Amino acid sequence: MTASRPDKHRDRPLPDGRTLVWRHPWWVRATHWLNVSVVVILLMSGANILAAHPHLYWGLKSTFADPWVSFATIPDWVMLPRGRNLAEARHWHLFFAWIFVLNGLAYLAFLLITRRLTRRLWPTGADVRDIGHSVVEHVQLRFPKDDRARVYNVLQKLTYLLMVLVVLPMMLVTGLSMSPGFNPIGGVLLDLMGGRQSARTLHFLSASAIVVFIVIHVGLVVWTGLFNNMRAMITGWFAIEPGRDKEPE
Repeated sequence: MTASRPDKHRDRPLPDGRTLVWRHPWWVRATHWLNVSVVVILLMSGANILAAHPHLYWGLKSTFADPWVSFATIPDWVMLPRGRNLAEARHWHLFFAWIFVLNGLAYLAFLLITRRLTRRLWPTGADVRDIGHSVVEHVQLRFPKDDRARVYNVLQKLTYLLMVLVVLPMMLVTGLSMSPGFNPIGGVLLDLMGGRQSARTLHFLSASAIVVFIVIHVGLVVWTGLFNNMRAMITGWFAIEPGRDKEPE
């Protein structure tokens, strides 16, 4: 008989009374940081592309006299490359879009293989019943720091699922439908979305949803403990406190 190997991810007590718990495996951290770099490049090159014609429409054609929305001048510092350069921006955008897609597919594959999708991200019945309490916590900016912080709350789960299963696929489909290299199948996709201009607008709205997600995500990372959250996404370890998160009497 052989003794079982010790769990290298077992909880680690800290001298200050907190406990380090294992949160993120290597593939979550690797795909996360690659995504950070790639999304920044995609947003900046996308801003350069939008600057070439800063108007959005619905339907098949550009109704120049009546756009759905128009944008003021887009500053150079948010564009890649600097200054208006539509051809170069498209090269940047397409190249890093494929890195984004491959990275996303790798992440999704790991989610399914490790069953992390169902075990960690998919809301349980208890999560759904607790959604009201979770909403109140978010509105009040009060988040668990004790043992409950081991798992994502229901709003985190729903948000991540919305991004992974809805927003990012929409970004991919609308982008592919506008790409000249995908014209043989792009026509079908464009018909489903109501035309090239509708696809362009939906692509922009998907990008906007990603920006909103990033702003809220970064804000909550800072609010709930920048060092602790960064350590978790760099090393995999996250510190929880010993039951300090009790409701006030």
